Amino acid sequence: MRNYRDLEVWKLAHKLTLELYAASKKFPKDEMFGLTSQFRRAAVSIGANLAEGCGRRTSPECARFIRIAMGSASELDYHLLLCRDFGFVTNEFYERNSKELIRVRKMLSALLTSVENQMQAKALAAHG
Repeated sequence: MRNYRDLEVWKLAHKLTLELYAASKKFPKDEMFGLTSQFRRAAVSIGANLAEGCGRRTSPECARFIRIAMGSASELDYHLLLCRDFGFVTNEFYERNSKELIRVRKMLSALLTSVENQMQAKALAAHG
């Protein structure tokens, strides 16, 4: 079991979530149950799945939740693009936060690789 708050990727995802959530307060009211909700849910899901995965007992379970977080990050990438294209956020806001989201996605991929490598090493040691 790991402490998710120690993960740099969680810290970055949390910061990004706070930024995006605050920006979504300015979205049109008629989008509250549409894109605004989906946008917020995808952002929150990244950090939440990292937290849940770190709270699991095994590395395979942890890896599963990292993959779910990766899916949420991809979903958020599209929602962010839609928000820009609909004019809900400026292009500058989009560019800045898209870069941060790319960083999160790369860090999630590296974390997954690390967890998978640990699982492989443990399996080799058990059979070695």
